[in-house]
Amino acid sequence: MMKSKADEEDYWNSSKFKAFTFDDEDDEFSRLKESKRAVNSIRRLVEEDEEDEEDEVEKVSWSGEPVGSISWSVSETAAASNQKTDREPAFPKINTDASSISRSHSGYSLSSLFRGKSKGGNLLSDVLSDSSVRLYAPELRKPRSEYKDYVSDWSPEETIQRMQQGKVVSLERFRSLQDKLLLLDFSVSAHDGNVITAVLIYLKRTLSKEVLFRELESRQTALRHFINYLTETRDQRLLLELLRALGRTEDVALLQYKDHLSIADENKRRDFLKSCLSLPFSPEDSAHIQDHYTLLERQIIIEAADRQAERGGKVEIFQKFPRKASILNMPLITTLYYCCFYHYSESEGTYSSPLNIRQTFKICEKQYLVTALAARAKLKAWPDVDAMLTSRNWLGFTRKKSPLAFQRVVDILHKSSAPTQVLQDYVALVDDADLRISLAQKHRCHDIVINTYRDLKDRQQLLAYRGKVERGGEEERRINELLHNQQIRWKN
Repeated sequence: MMKSKADEEDYWNSSKFKAFTFDDEDDEFSRLKESKRAVNSIRRLVEEDEEDEEDEVEKVSWSGEPVGSISWSVSETAAASNQKTDREPAFPKINTDASSISRSHSGYSLSSLFRGKSKGGNLLSDVLSDSSVRLYAPELRKPRSEYKDYVSDWSPEETIQRMQQGKVVSLERFRSLQDKLLLLDFSVSAHDGNVITAVLIYLKRTLSKEVLFRELESRQTALRHFINYLTETRDQRLLLELLRALGRTEDVALLQYKDHLSIADENKRRDFLKSCLSLPFSPEDSAHIQDHYTLLERQIIIEAADRQAERGGKVEIFQKFPRKASILNMPLITTLYYCCFYHYSESEGTYSSPLNIRQTFKICEKQYLVTALAARAKLKAWPDVDAMLTSRNWLGFTRKKSPLAFQRVVDILHKSSAPTQVLQDYVALVDDADLRISLAQKHRCHDIVINTYRDLKDRQQLLAYRGKVERGGEEERRINELLHNQQIRWKN
């Protein structure tokens, strides 16, 4: 609204406002009072002009809503916040439907928002009292002290301690070799295998193999953990490189030898084992590899011959006792048992002869006897069992002899359900009297119990045992004869 020249002169020359002259006091205090009065007068003038303009015209935006209304202000705020989504979080969306918030219902204008009050009263109290209006404010950032667990400026020692406590840490900030080695040393000092492995995984990812191998060589505990980790994760390539770098050629050879486990075809496995014979094994391991290769080669020959004999149907033992499994890749003792079962009578010159296998693989006498006894007792071949336990001296006399204790012989025969007549021959050979009586009672070898009590001249034990045998039987009759024998001088 434009004012006329007369009005302007009246304004500046009125009693309320003083016109500017060069003759006014030039002191600072006077200028300050004058400025304050001018500002106050301008504010009242602007307020009067706004009220006049609002009464005359109602301004609207492009959306059709009145400028200065709550809905217009919220729409403008939402539009501005959408432009800042990439820099700061947006406020929750407020429903700006005219039916929920309108100019006539709210009673707010744009000028009142900027001045901090409404036409009807204080703006803050009106907004708080209006239940239909929700106030939204951005969530304040928490103080740094509450983010202690995620701060990444811990020292290597503090980091290891926090790892032991199960707290979240970041190892990425440790970039220098010195810090990484400190992490490794502190983890080893903590004696926590999980922490050591976690640090080793980080070093494996961030260090070159040459540097890592060199540092692990002087840290044997960490080295053992790293080898175990690579073994568990089956990182065969890196493990071989590590062992070669450390000069552990025997370990490299053994690791390569283990590859035979993944070869299913027996002929390819045999060829692979043959190639392993040239690897730098220790003398003991080299002998083991040689035996493994020889055994598999022999198993292939025996398996082919027995499969053909079984299919031909002309060998009696294969008809009476069909094979339940292939002999291929079986252990040495299992192979010996198989040959004692199916090829016991073969001459020593054949590959499947038990004596040939014993000689080739240098099986000790005890191990051979245990295996052969079990195999022949399973077949109920008692003459073969007796022959194995009978020796002949240079004068032609025979006697029972065994590198095993006869107690062990009795146990083996009993597991194969040997009859009492067979068992009592070997129970009687047990040296210890108490043990002999115990075995005889267990296997119901009455004659041995009676003879042992007779030799001990123990009349009371013989009387007690008479109550355990069958009444009216041969054993009871024999006990009675011994009790009435006047030539025996009983101890009790």
